[in-house]
Amino acid sequence: MFHLFLHFLVPALMAVFFFPKRWKRAYLIMMATMLVDIDHLLANPVYDPGRCSIGFHALHQLWLVLLYILLCFVPRTRLIGLGLTIHMALDAIDCKMTNGMWIT
Repeated sequence: MFHLFLHFLVPALMAVFFFPKRWKRAYLIMMATMLVDIDHLLANPVYDPGRCSIGFHALHQLWLVLLYILLCFVPRTRLIGLGLTIHMALDAIDCKMTNGMWIT
């Protein structure tokens, strides 16, 4: 449950501190990147508390994580890249804490 809370808190903190003039827009764009978790619907079971998302789900593949990081360096896609990168980093941290590994 704490992991889920961080998916809302960390983008909010990033938006407020790094995009203070347009923090609401930044936060909404970063929150929209949560839709990346739609790939969880393809898994059976849909939710497994012991499963590591990174490397397992289609949109959580390592090569895509590298693409998400690259998006951070393009001004027009920066907020999308930040949202996706934050999401993947939080998922990787959760994997490490839950299973002792960073990726599946």
